[in-house]
Amino acid sequence: MAPEAVAGAAPAPASDIYAAALVLVELLTGRRLITERDPVQALAHVARHAPQLPDDLGAGVDDGLRSILRRALARDPAERYASAQEMCDALRAWAAPVSAPTAASNAALDFLLRRMRHKSDFPALSDSVARIQRMTHSEDDSIADLTNEILKSVALTNKLLRLGNSAPFSHLGGGIGTVSRAVSLVGFNAVRNMALSLVLLEHMQDRGHAKQMREEFLRTMMAGAVAAQLCGPSDQREEAFLGAMFQGLGRMLCSFYFPEEAAQIRALVASDRPSGGDEAAALQVLGLSLEDLGVGVARVWSLPDSLQRCIRPPQGRPPQRPPEGVERLRWVGRAANEAATIMLQHEPEPAGARLQQLAAHYAVAFSMTQQEFVKATVLAREQLIAMADALDLRVDKGSPAARLLAPPTALDAPPVWADPATGHELHYDALQTLPLTLAQSTDVAPSASQAAEVLAAGIQEVSNAMVEDFRLNDIVRMVLETMLRALGARRIVFCLREVKTERMTGRFGLGEGSADAVRALAVPLKDADDLFAAVCQRGADTLITDATEERVRARLPAWFLGSFDATSFLLLPLSIKQRPFALIYADHERPGGLVVDDKVQGQLRTLRNQLVLAFRQAD
Repeated sequence: MAPEAVAGAAPAPASDIYAAALVLVELLTGRRLITERDPVQALAHVARHAPQLPDDLGAGVDDGLRSILRRALARDPAERYASAQEMCDALRAWAAPVSAPTAASNAALDFLLRRMRHKSDFPALSDSVARIQRMTHSEDDSIADLTNEILKSVALTNKLLRLGNSAPFSHLGGGIGTVSRAVSLVGFNAVRNMALSLVLLEHMQDRGHAKQMREEFLRTMMAGAVAAQLCGPSDQREEAFLGAMFQGLGRMLCSFYFPEEAAQIRALVASDRPSGGDEAAALQVLGLSLEDLGVGVARVWSLPDSLQRCIRPPQGRPPQRPPEGVERLRWVGRAANEAATIMLQHEPEPAGARLQQLAAHYAVAFSMTQQEFVKATVLAREQLIAMADALDLRVDKGSPAARLLAPPTALDAPPVWADPATGHELHYDALQTLPLTLAQSTDVAPSASQAAEVLAAGIQEVSNAMVEDFRLNDIVRMVLETMLRALGARRIVFCLREVKTERMTGRFGLGEGSADAVRALAVPLKDADDLFAAVCQRGADTLITDATEERVRARLPAWFLGSFDATSFLLLPLSIKQRPFALIYADHERPGGLVVDDKVQGQLRTLRNQLVLAFRQAD
């Protein structure tokens, strides 16, 4: 029990951080830190004294870990970590370098990690990957978090929707205008895989060495596609896609951060000095191997253990019987990366001969014929070509990357490509166009015509979803996402009425700071002086364009003034039988940041009414 808890303070994250650190100390030492046997004496000791760390905390505990524990056990809650995640990140940062085998490799890895933390070019990638991987195992929470994460990046949202509406992903049905719809159709894992791939691409373009980065990205995506095809329709298909892709993580990071050193590595490999390929060359140039580079960063990103293990491909000859579990993923990843490298480095005819040899090498381990193996590479190339076209990814003619995007000639490609996101076999309408994704910042409001176009697409998409067997949470997400994008709002929150307390409380949100807004929104419906309560009781859609005006500010409740910094917000109450049961809140930090004309207002009401109907049908 933390000192402030002994004194009667309300529960807070800082108290849990204290408790977690106390347990960690006892795990390290094997003995209690608070030794009083009587509970009253123990509480009195905690209230009066800061805990003293033993001199010996066990093997492997250095000053870095001791410093983390000392901060987490600070007597003053304000001196502890601000959140459990911040403490977790500190522990991961302390643990990450241990995978590097030498002081030199530690230095190179530490340098890379410092660049990721302090430079503006790449941290968003590491933060995005880490946040995606930290999502809960609950499907509802995961989908909500994933949708919100993707929506934080307009560029990533746009790329994902373009990809989801391209021919290779015809099984999604086409005409996908919201991330929520894409997630509900193909599932969390499939969209997560696409998002991780696109996050890599988003931060590996438009640099001075963009040409090499595009080549590395395409080679990596080809490896992922081949791995998925080699797994066939098995449950490991999606894991194989990511596992093979992340086997190239160290190579991509090297090309991004160390372009000159990456060129030296390629030159050494081309001259066959030293023997051992690019791993040995990287060790000579960087002081650590590309695998160590990838594993160290993957650990900081909190990638699952199975993916971290996949980064290091297995050594030696392929097994003489099919491997299982993670070992199968590692072997598939190794074979897929070897196939991708062959296709990148060789013209079609010699590449075909080498792929045949590679197929014979892995035939027993994968229980497939040479023809089946080569066919998998053809299908993967079809996938990569279509994906590059959907993402408008261009490469120089005659470059190695152009070989990957050359139409396959070894086999006649099948009419429909099967991507690693297996699932719903729907028909694709080539005439359907992607609904507009607004590419504005929060400083520039979208035009009324842009907003209307996004809203119209969202209305159609919600209608299509409600014809099928729908989940209410999916409809809520789709409606909120459409409104958020159309209005260019900073955040949007859905509130539900609590029967016992007669309050509207936040339940779900999207956008910047939405989690805090969900916790803070609590509208007392019986308080006639509360502007939010009055709006709900009257059922009146309300837009406050400037909350700083004295007349408006006088009506705003204290709970809102104390927790929100919005100067422009929209309220859309939902009612059944003239009784409010829910509320949609959207805001902007700038006065006049939300623009709603008559057409947009009508479309917002239509979306709101669709949501009311969904609740009626769910009952």
